[in-house]
Amino acid sequence: MKHIRHLSLQTVITLLVCLVVGISIAMTGVLIGIKEAANARNDLADKAMDVAEMTAHTPLVIAALDGRGDTSAVEPFTTTLERATHVRFIVVMNMHHIRLSHPNEALIGKPFVGGDEFRALHGQTYVSVATGTLGPSMRAFVPVRDANGRQVGVVSVGIMMDKVDTTVAQSEGIIYLGAGVGALVGIVGAVWLSRRIKRTLFGLEPYEIARLWEERNAMLEAVREGILAVDRTGTIVVANATAKELFRRVGLMDNPVGQHVEDYLPPSRLRRVLESGTEEVDQELEVNGRTLIVNRVPVTVNRQVVGAIATFRDKSELKSLMEQLTGVKRYADALRAQAHEFMNKLHVILGIVRLQRYDQLSAYVEEVTHRYQLEVGSVTKRVKDPALAGFLLSKMSYARERGVDLNLGPAEAALAVPEDSTLLDDLITIVGNLVDNALEAVASCPVKQVDLELLYRPGRLTIRVADSGGGIRADVREQLFEQGVSTKGDNRGFGLYLVLQRVRALQGTMDYTTGSGGTVFTVVLPYPRGGDAR
Repeated sequence: MKHIRHLSLQTVITLLVCLVVGISIAMTGVLIGIKEAANARNDLADKAMDVAEMTAHTPLVIAALDGRGDTSAVEPFTTTLERATHVRFIVVMNMHHIRLSHPNEALIGKPFVGGDEFRALHGQTYVSVATGTLGPSMRAFVPVRDANGRQVGVVSVGIMMDKVDTTVAQSEGIIYLGAGVGALVGIVGAVWLSRRIKRTLFGLEPYEIARLWEERNAMLEAVREGILAVDRTGTIVVANATAKELFRRVGLMDNPVGQHVEDYLPPSRLRRVLESGTEEVDQELEVNGRTLIVNRVPVTVNRQVVGAIATFRDKSELKSLMEQLTGVKRYADALRAQAHEFMNKLHVILGIVRLQRYDQLSAYVEEVTHRYQLEVGSVTKRVKDPALAGFLLSKMSYARERGVDLNLGPAEAALAVPEDSTLLDDLITIVGNLVDNALEAVASCPVKQVDLELLYRPGRLTIRVADSGGGIRADVREQLFEQGVSTKGDNRGFGLYLVLQRVRALQGTMDYTTGSGGTVFTVVLPYPRGGDAR
């Protein structure tokens, strides 16, 4: 068994099929050969018996044996009959065992030799094998009776055993030749079958297939996306644990494997992918009030669609992840800007100290302190939420570092703390992306100015961001809010897409105007605080 494990699949299949075919054909050949040999012997025995019956009923033979005819006429008759029927001998004997005919005329008139004629002299008809004067032979015995039914003699017709053996060997030879051809065809078929199976399995051995299966299952269960695979008919054949858990969360409690995808998950649209063969990526799917992000791709083999795979992810999880990524990046940029600005001020103070210009040092510190108090006071006066206020202060520091004048416009009323704390993250995402885009838009302009207005009225917040840049190019305006569309290079184009998604999620509106004098983005959001209707 250890040696068999090291053999390739192709070799094992070839050996196994050849063994089965060889044993089957050999056993069939032997059984048929035995049967055909018996049939050949029976045919020769029947032939001898027919000639003996015909001779025993010949009037010339009957007359010679009952004393009414000429006994000398028997020999010419049997000789002629031997030649016509191709038997070795026809012996006619009387009741005293004396031959009236024989191929060897010298033996005519002498007793029959063989010892197997006694039953025939007692009226029996049979076939036996015995050795006579001509050698071993198969002999048919038929009693001869006169008109009154009295037995007057016996006819023995013989066929030599060497002829019987030759006939049997010829029959067996044909059978074994056919068996050999069958075995050859079986071997060729086994080799062809093994190679075809090998190609079907992409040249993989069984242990390699088993390893790939285990690795596949491990990968399916390890990924956090729900994976659903269907075959050509739309029947679900694979669903990993994440997919089952995700479906349970949306109210689909049954095991999806084995069910038709249109019955289990009607809005999946996998049937469309099977028919069109076109992938669909980052599509939203509503299932029982929950939004899933779905990617659908066809599975093709030899340019034929044989199935489809869909991956599912809860949109709320992706939203949380994007919030973390974008929020961390903005906070990091803001802290970096503040740290850089603080270090610049420290360098200025250090330089004044080294020059011992203490009067200027005092004036500089007072100026910085006054400016900071004005800036902080201006922001805190307009924004009551400390997190959002701190974020705006960091953005103003970042703008100063880049040489941009970021102005926080006047407000009719202070922006109150939102009723829902999660709205704060959405505001930071929206304001941060719009301000960042504005700062980049004026980076190469002679006049670098960005205006930010937060206009609050009970139940509504209007965010307006204006820049002094050169405007948005006409060729990207129609696709401006699509994911990945940007004028700033590769791996960009996510900010405005993310802003629009947040605005829509909050049931707000977003608009913009652009021209050679700059671009203005306007966002209007429901903004309830304590006591406001949502």
